[in-house]
Amino acid sequence: MAPDSKSEDKRVDILLVEPNPGDTRLFTESFKDAKLKNELYTVSDGDDALDMITQRGAYAETPQPDLILLEPKLPGKNGMDVLSELNNESALEGIPVVVLTSSDMGEDIVKSHELDADQYLQKPVEPEDFIRFVQEIEDLWFAIVQETPAEN
Repeated sequence: MAPDSKSEDKRVDILLVEPNPGDTRLFTESFKDAKLKNELYTVSDGDDALDMITQRGAYAETPQPDLILLEPKLPGKNGMDVLSELNNESALEGIPVVVLTSSDMGEDIVKSHELDADQYLQKPVEPEDFIRFVQEIEDLWFAIVQETPAEN
């Protein structure tokens, strides 16, 4: 099913929570080439992620993200702690979270699902695969938008 024109025209504010500067650069470049209108915000640790999502401190004027791409292994507060806190805030429950990792550890997958992550995706190893990976994230975004009831 093709996404409706409203979801294609809306700018999507995406928060990438990624501690690896190389992966952050690859995601940034891949999202620049994306078909989805997006604004990509990046932070490298769980504390900054929560501040941005809840619009606290230095992030008070930053828009709340429409989609969160979350690496579980973060300095400080880890990604699973961030996901747990999001689940405890009813105002934040509706933000889709995609857990991204280079690991295929079963415990990460199980924990992500227990904490109601919308999706768990393994990051590509090769830089040239990031563009295709971002396209998969875009397709996932369109699917999530279509499943969400329209707000009145």
